[in-house]
Amino acid sequence: MRQFSLLAVLVLSLLIPGTVHAQQFDVAIGMGTLTAPSASSASGDHNPVSLTGGAYPVFSADLLLKGPLGVSGELAWRGSRNLYAGFQPYRPLFYDFNGIYAPKLGSHAAAEVMAGIGWESLRFYTGTLNCSAITCTGFVSSNHFMGHIGGGFRYYFHGHFFVRPEAHLYLIHNNQEFSSPYAARFGASPGYTFTP
Repeated sequence: MRQFSLLAVLVLSLLIPGTVHAQQFDVAIGMGTLTAPSASSASGDHNPVSLTGGAYPVFSADLLLKGPLGVSGELAWRGSRNLYAGFQPYRPLFYDFNGIYAPKLGSHAAAEVMAGIGWESLRFYTGTLNCSAITCTGFVSSNHFMGHIGGGFRYYFHGHFFVRPEAHLYLIHNNQEFSSPYAARFGASPGYTFTP
């Protein structure tokens, strides 16, 4: 979470001055779940462990710069630890940065389509402290580059407040710890739109 806090401060410091000239800035916090091919479909290139299951809190923000076009970013993480292969506690996190197309569909609705890149960070909890020159953590990370495609539908139920059902596909490079290089997240996020 320390890395996310630093990343969030950096991104927000870059985005806030840009909001003066932007058309729209949206933030949302939601919940979803992850599904992936089952362990029975694992090939020789992947472990027979699936990423499926768990509750995934998600934080997302987007900045529309020119009409319905802009940039967005998301962080989704498994809310509780899971057991890898029945014995090793772990938690996956997904970070992505995207181009976004968010056309209005009338006065109370908007669509969202996004595509971009990011990474999957797998945190395996060791039960011992792993220290560097700066900090100590109780986990070891395994990070993988990924592609991301996602979409949602915003419904504005009161003024600038919206709720957004959403779906996301992660294409994870070299995801050998799990049964597949693919995972999908489904959920819903309430949010708010800031306009100048």
